[in-house]
Amino acid sequence: MTTWASHFGLGEPPFSKEIGDSDLWLPPSKKQLVEQLTTALHERASVLLVGEPGVGKTCVLRALRQNLPQAGFRLTYCHNATLGRRDFYRQLCLVLGLAPSATAASVFYAVSTHVEDLGKERVHPVLLLDEAHLLHQDTLEHLHILLNYEWDRKALLSLVLVGLPELEDRLCLRKNRSLNSRLHWRLRIDPLVPDDTAAYIRFRLQKAGIERELFTTDAIAMLHEATHGTLRDIDRIATWALMTAAQRSMRLVERDTLAAVLQTDTGGA
Repeated sequence: MTTWASHFGLGEPPFSKEIGDSDLWLPPSKKQLVEQLTTALHERASVLLVGEPGVGKTCVLRALRQNLPQAGFRLTYCHNATLGRRDFYRQLCLVLGLAPSATAASVFYAVSTHVEDLGKERVHPVLLLDEAHLLHQDTLEHLHILLNYEWDRKALLSLVLVGLPELEDRLCLRKNRSLNSRLHWRLRIDPLVPDDTAAYIRFRLQKAGIERELFTTDAIAMLHEATHGTLRDIDRIATWALMTAAQRSMRLVERDTLAAVLQTDTGGA
């Protein structure tokens, strides 16, 4: 255990990214997003999910994985979006446990046949494409074909495109209209509101073994304002604030301590 964590009586660093799916914290707005995603996939629809960096897109996907019944769905997660079309489908084959073929046509055929086979087993496959704003244009233009089965009359696959807001702009281009028209659900993840930030900090501290407050109300307000409610920045700055307070032999992170951390922070908050 780190010295600064022991200083506060913490059982572990409270703002580590290493947290189990069952211990994820979601505010009401994100719980609603998980419910909407679940509804969309039960309807066999495809989804566009966008949000700024660090607002919790991956957390929502992990909560979705927990929420969907395993017996009826097969989730496949891909986050390497910077590949050309053939390599993208080869990667998808590997993720699906299929042997990738040499040509683009045969690789695509392997994936689409696998989707059809799952449909016969009454299992609905869901392809989660993270960082989708980085997709090569030739891949983006081709994805709508992956959704076309039996003369485009059966929804055998749900596609969930996850990325930064600029993904919306790309999809609005005329050359991407075929894919855009198939994304029937359009969802957006917003940053936390001030009360959410306070609740999140309290939750993570409790998971690390502390019931008492370690941040003053003023410090939490400053933290929220500095991070604009993005979870990734909250985790980073809150950790540095606790470390700084421990170095000063303080038992509480006060506004002055947080202000000193923010003056030296270069992580983008």
